[in-house]
Amino acid sequence: MATGTARRTPKVNKGRVLRKEKITPHMIRVVVGGEELAGFGAGEFTDHYVKLLFAPPGAEYREPFDIEAIRAELPREQWPVTRTYTVRAWDPEAVELTLDFVYHGDEGLAGPWAANAEPGDEIRFLGPGGGYAPSAEADWHLLVGDESALPAIGASLERVPEGVPARVFIEVEGPEEEQKLDAPASADIVWLHRDGGRVGDALVRAVRELDFPEGDVHAFVHGEAGFVKDLRRHLRVERQVALEQLSISGYWRYGRDDEAWRSAKADWNRRIEEEEARALAARSA
Repeated sequence: MATGTARRTPKVNKGRVLRKEKITPHMIRVVVGGEELAGFGAGEFTDHYVKLLFAPPGAEYREPFDIEAIRAELPREQWPVTRTYTVRAWDPEAVELTLDFVYHGDEGLAGPWAANAEPGDEIRFLGPGGGYAPSAEADWHLLVGDESALPAIGASLERVPEGVPARVFIEVEGPEEEQKLDAPASADIVWLHRDGGRVGDALVRAVRELDFPEGDVHAFVHGEAGFVKDLRRHLRVERQVALEQLSISGYWRYGRDDEAWRSAKADWNRRIEEEEARALAARSA
């Protein structure tokens, strides 16, 4: 089953804030647009993402903005800092890009930017990247994630074919963080409340206890790397789900900022693959 592994070459885009709204106590939606976004190119995948570019304190860049020149001419500490966010929606006719931000007060870069954004503010970003959309060939779909994966899950539900079963587990802090999602009647959406617990524990329990429908599944499992690792092993080894039927990756990891996680992610994934290969070999022996 094809999972759409192609990746687009990222490019620098510039948008202007059009409007924003607080859709839950800890989720802010920002819509950006402007003629510079014409032909942005999102739409093929439902996990499209962009890398927002934030200038470090004191850094100034000449126009026209040239990220390659910046990296060639300036010391690394003056390079733009990136934060990765999933595209919630892209409207090519209105030229509007919708991004949802998890907001935890003054912590971090992107959340505070979203909270303080005003119409007319400019933001530059790389992208779009992406590689997943619900397969029309699947007998059923499994969508699992925490808040960081919620935009992609919401976009994906809008593309699940009517009548095809979808089992959806979304973990948030509490009922106040639930959102209204457009989904086919065949989708069973379960909101799990963390209530101060560790991110992902409820998701792992829910998937382990799930009575899988018959047929081939196409699964999307994203969020904090610890629970993603647990569910990858469960799906690959215990449920015998083929790798090509999975879109599964850690969007973030406890105790790591975006740069630190990106630098460690390849090695993290390699070790998971090695452990998985050993487990599969032992199971088939």
